Amino acid sequence: MWFMRQAGRSLPEYRVVRGQYTLFEVCDRPEVCAEITLQPVRRHDVDAAVMFADIMFPVLSMGVDVELVENVGPVVREPIRSRADVQRLGAGEPNERILEAVSLVRRELRPDQALVGFCGGPFTVAGYLVEGRPSREFTRVKSLMYNEPETWHALLERLSDNFARYVAAKVEAGADVIQLFDSWVGALSPADYDEFVAPWSARILAAVDVPTIHFGTGTATLLRSMAAAGGDVIGLDWRIPLDRGWDEVGRLFDASHRSMRTDFEISCPELDCAVAVAVQAGAVAARMTGGGFGGSSVAVVPDERVEAVMRAVDAAFVLEGFRSPVHLQAVPSAGAGVVG
Repeated sequence: MWFMRQAGRSLPEYRVVRGQYTLFEVCDRPEVCAEITLQPVRRHDVDAAVMFADIMFPVLSMGVDVELVENVGPVVREPIRSRADVQRLGAGEPNERILEAVSLVRRELRPDQALVGFCGGPFTVAGYLVEGRPSREFTRVKSLMYNEPETWHALLERLSDNFARYVAAKVEAGADVIQLFDSWVGALSPADYDEFVAPWSARILAAVDVPTIHFGTGTATLLRSMAAAGGDVIGLDWRIPLDRGWDEVGRLFDASHRSMRTDFEISCPELDCAVAVAVQAGAVAARMTGGGFGGSSVAVVPDERVEAVMRAVDAAFVLEGFRSPVHLQAVPSAGAGVVG
């Protein structure tokens, strides 16, 4: 069960640290970054830690000037709009300080606790670079894709090369799992995804020899394409019924020993709401995999209810005869969540 973007809101110790440093400053300080990553693990004794970072952090090494503006998101000083803009990007190398933070966290975790590292998906990060700030329409992005496809592919080649080195270095430093967060890829049609994004996502996911999670939102029409691009786990957002998700790609995953993660956004204050969704996920997973590992679900619950939800879901799984769910919790960052 993944409590998306929950931990920082529920942990006063996180808010104290974030009151002293910006997000990029945290990423640049190994001890602080490790401490924030470990805070929800200590408080809730979760089964895995999600490495604190931001999906825009790797592009700093490429010479991109980006600021994380409160209540806005990433704002790029000089957006990428031409082939010349792409050519001025440096190759970039993984930041040694974030890798040191990964190693610090791995040393602090028990052997039975996993460490999840992540990076941004190529479309989502390219979207910020081209638009210059968050967008819902991606007008400039689609104009570049359709009118200058060579420029678009040159940009995604540079990003995917950088991100592939980044996630490989995280694994070498101690990450046990890598998640690719392509949050806004649902803005594309299946044909556009296959042509303009899939090859580059595949390159990143193939760069590591550990389990990988492939996640996006608004991806109801992209599930098969995302599964083809790669990932040992495919995320479903709250718009996709579990049965439909399994019908789309779940059986393919079962045959290849891959899995699915089921993501839900729950805003109701009652525990019953979160428990019902988690049990539904467990029931579908058990039915489709013969009782083996299925997916995890994402919940957004009132801050003080995180532990109560975890206990209630564990109890419900026991009553239903399912294997106890894996819990993960992470502090908020661009793409990170709480994994309980």
